[in-house]
Amino acid sequence: MQELHDAPLAPLTTFRLGGPATRLLTATTDAEVVAAVGEADASGTPLLVIGGGSNLVIGDKGFDGTALRIATKGFTLSGTSLELAAGEVWTDAVARTVEAGLAGIECLAGIPGSAGATPIQNVGAYGQEVSSTITEVVAYDRHTRATVTIPNEECAFSYRHSRFKAEPDRFVVLRVRFELEEANGLSAPLKYPETARAMGVEQGERVPASAARETVLRLRAGKGMVLDPEDHDTWSAGSFFTNPILEPDAFQDFLVRVRDHLGPDVAPPAFPAGDGRTKTSAAWLIDRAGFTKGYGDGPARISTKHTLALTNRGTATTEDLLALAREVVAGVHAVFGVTLVNEPVTVGVSL
Repeated sequence: MQELHDAPLAPLTTFRLGGPATRLLTATTDAEVVAAVGEADASGTPLLVIGGGSNLVIGDKGFDGTALRIATKGFTLSGTSLELAAGEVWTDAVARTVEAGLAGIECLAGIPGSAGATPIQNVGAYGQEVSSTITEVVAYDRHTRATVTIPNEECAFSYRHSRFKAEPDRFVVLRVRFELEEANGLSAPLKYPETARAMGVEQGERVPASAARETVLRLRAGKGMVLDPEDHDTWSAGSFFTNPILEPDAFQDFLVRVRDHLGPDVAPPAFPAGDGRTKTSAAWLIDRAGFTKGYGDGPARISTKHTLALTNRGTATTEDLLALAREVVAGVHAVFGVTLVNEPVTVGVSL
């Protein structure tokens, strides 16, 4: 297991921000992961687990403790059953399942990060979420000091949330198991309107899985959501805010504010979210509150391609990024009465 001291963490994140860690370990096997976690817990050393670094905002002062980078490998496909080691590159794994003619995660192509992070955030995009295909998560339980297998129904999946996110200091994901669909090379039924429109079909139709993947990659690239070291619009964490889910009273108040600010003929995006709640679009809120593409005059700005992405233009600090995020949160709340919540995990800082 590789060990470095006073190790830079910024290069391990897609924001390319953050100070160093006191110690950085890189684990390439499950046993090394468990050993590193166990050692940190036994000594009382603060522990930061890093996968692909695509959902991470680290403070400028860095991390006073042990950072553990999970670099395990393992892709096992048996029929329609898939097992991924936590360190597998997610978008590469998606490509391999599509090449195998399987459906279920093809619309999650291009999402940066590692496979082990997907159940934590219940990663989703373009009408698919990993919770619909995950069968089990193998994790190290830091409370019981044992490796456990957690079935889907015990993962408490919801919109961009899970049991693993709710208990961030308990579980370290080692492996993720999925059940995909054999559909003769076709995709799962397309649920997302933008994807269906881009492919010239109706929602609910199936298309070649490879074509669905390529379309999603093209759509994501157009929004700066596919990593490219030469494109500062991709020096981000993708969507910085989750789409707000409003209780009935809050949604009615929101509609009044939309009418007062934008006029009676403007209807905001609204989608049923269960239990009488309504989900609206964070990107729409940000844009209509006056934070348009490219907003900002400093080293941290809103992406020129998508209002939901905050970006490092090359010389930003984490504090620059957070100042922009706070400005957006305050502005959206002032106009619409809705409080945006950051999607990336923050380390040593907060909004």
